[in-house]
Amino acid sequence: MTSAKREPVLLAWLDAITDRVGHAIAWLVIAMMLVQFAIVVLRYAFGMHSIVMQESVMYMHAMVFMLGAAWTLRHDGHVRVDIFYRRLGARGRAWIDLCGTLFLLIPVLGFIAIGSYGYVRSSWAILERSPDGGIPGVYLLKSLILVMMALLLIQGIAQLIRQWLIIRHRLPNDTPTHEELL
Repeated sequence: MTSAKREPVLLAWLDAITDRVGHAIAWLVIAMMLVQFAIVVLRYAFGMHSIVMQESVMYMHAMVFMLGAAWTLRHDGHVRVDIFYRRLGARGRAWIDLCGTLFLLIPVLGFIAIGSYGYVRSSWAILERSPDGGIPGVYLLKSLILVMMALLLIQGIAQLIRQWLIIRHRLPNDTPTHEELL
């Protein structure tokens, strides 16, 4: 690869953050399945019930979705209504992605972060616990909202850099093609 086409260090570093979090979170899916299996076996085979185990599945599920959102964005796994997108060249797709990130993703992230900050802060102020006697860290679960916003912002910045470099012909387009399968 020529030096003009090499991925900038900042872009590689931002993508690496997202990839590391995504790979770590993927292991939670296995843990979540094992805990859910144990819940079912304990309940139906032994008549035992654990609120903590049930809540732990909810916590892991929330972590997978909230902390995996940036990884999904990084790997173009989000839902796309591509009436025109698939017909465009690399630069046209890059312009759409750049505008979508600037005018949709980043403002929505800001809105959610600002709107949820008081919600998370008040949960921390009382060290909110489960009302059912389960996991005593509801405030930690609610904090994932802000962590999700931060991770999506990191990936959004990486997307802006990547799309700008594609537009300027300084990076090859590695965006997957989106074709309908009939």
